[in-house]
Amino acid sequence: QAQLVESGGGSVQAGGSLRLSCVASGFTYRRYCMGWFRQNAGKEREWVAVIYTGGASTLYADSVKGRFSISHDKAENTLYLQMNSLKPEDTAMYYCAARGSGSAADCSPGNRWYDRGTWGQGTQVTVSS
Repeated sequence: QAQLVESGGGSVQAGGSLRLSCVASGFTYRRYCMGWFRQNAGKEREWVAVIYTGGASTLYADSVKGRFSISHDKAENTLYLQMNSLKPEDTAMYYCAARGSGSAADCSPGNRWYDRGTWGQGTQVTVSS
């Protein structure tokens, strides 16, 4: 059974850094769309960053571009999100998602591939001013 487990969340002051991890297990595809998303209570989920594991193509939301970096370690089957220069508005529950895919083009957030993907349980990030 496919499973994603996130970790690495915590509380930091503005300007600080965190690295989130998402360990994948039980997947049978060779290549995936994987991504990080975040959500606050009462707000819509928003995508943060996505990556195509077949070629490491990445996309970032404008709100995090230049501060966050998504990467995937194939050997460890782990997705990472390095978050630098954190702001209070980055406070949210962060989730990772994955779905098997044969093309980087499939991973565009506009395709909403994650609606049919596997999700982790989330890890909380809190940034204080």
